[in-house]
Amino acid sequence: MNNSTTITVASADTVAVKRRKKLHQHNQYESLIPGLPDDIAQICLSHVQPSTLYSVCQSWRRLVYSPSFPPFLSIYSLLKPSKSEENSVQFANFDPISAKWNLLPPPPLNPPLRLLLRHRSFISRHLPIQSVSVSGNFILLAATTDPLLPALSRPLVFNPLTRKWISGPRFETPRRWCVAGASQGVVYVASGIGSSYNPEVARSVEKWDLKSNCTKYSCNQHDKNKVWKWEKMSGLKDGKFSREAIEAVGWRGKLCMVNVQGDAAKEGIIYDVGSDTWQEMPEGMLVGWRGPAAAMEEEVIYTVDESKGALRKYGPGSDSWIMILENEMLKGAQHMAAAGGRVCVVCGGGDGIAVVDVTAEPPSLVVVETPVGFQVLDVHILPRMNQLDSESKDEC
Repeated sequence: MNNSTTITVASADTVAVKRRKKLHQHNQYESLIPGLPDDIAQICLSHVQPSTLYSVCQSWRRLVYSPSFPPFLSIYSLLKPSKSEENSVQFANFDPISAKWNLLPPPPLNPPLRLLLRHRSFISRHLPIQSVSVSGNFILLAATTDPLLPALSRPLVFNPLTRKWISGPRFETPRRWCVAGASQGVVYVASGIGSSYNPEVARSVEKWDLKSNCTKYSCNQHDKNKVWKWEKMSGLKDGKFSREAIEAVGWRGKLCMVNVQGDAAKEGIIYDVGSDTWQEMPEGMLVGWRGPAAAMEEEVIYTVDESKGALRKYGPGSDSWIMILENEMLKGAQHMAAAGGRVCVVCGGGDGIAVVDVTAEPPSLVVVETPVGFQVLDVHILPRMNQLDSESKDEC
């Protein structure tokens, strides 16, 4: 992944003008591979790295962003102005092939979504915005709005391939400062607070199964035979997990979580999604959990020791954490995601995203720069957006 310092947004009018221009320039149809039907050519080209196709010619560049081409993975983040105290958030995508940041369309809500990042009652910290990635979708789950109330009555789901937002099922209890996670295509929220602290809410757990209405890359909220809904599950024994915005990491049919971030003393618990039961976290896992964590394909958990800048993976056989690499860019790590052999870590202060290739020997690290004047609030790895304006990519 390369660095980028700009955000680009293409309008529908601009796309139309460029399309007419290209039609005028190309009187003859340009085949993908001369002498081969396009469907056969596309099968051949699907085995080539998208970055290579992008750099060769315009027709291959358009193919990379077409709905029929296998989508490559890219980074999705929430961005905030770095020098502004305003409660302004942008949803954005970093395309590793073109090395550019692109804004996502805003959720089509009326009135517009208003998320609080700063409040006079919490001078030294941002108010959390919690999201997960499930079945190729970005899902916004919890945040705060004025006057310190849950911002969302239902989750908001963005599908990169359709470039559209849809609404999920209404929460039984809207929350903020809660546990949020996903496992095997199912979203979980737990604990937290609503409009005020309630011990029942602080112990409660709900799940929403997207699989009933989703394929690998799309969701259909209009299928009348499959109803999206939240279901109550076995609750927590106490409300100790309502003090922070907590990421529950999906791992081998379980959700793993700790109730305090960083090096502070903490408690760890594990939820078995199959048996709907809770258990204590193994001692070695708990002791080494000293920063953000994420699981690669729900099989391998990685964590960053935010004070040392050390990336480690968990070895369940020895109940210990195995060193991957140590790097200054990982110090102060805030959020992370893992997919496709890459671990993406939000650097301290939100100034960049460190991307670690854990499949390389030795593991390698590069930094994706944030757009000028912005900081990163979180990170997800999802399929790239289909480009309705694919012709505009030819001008990059």
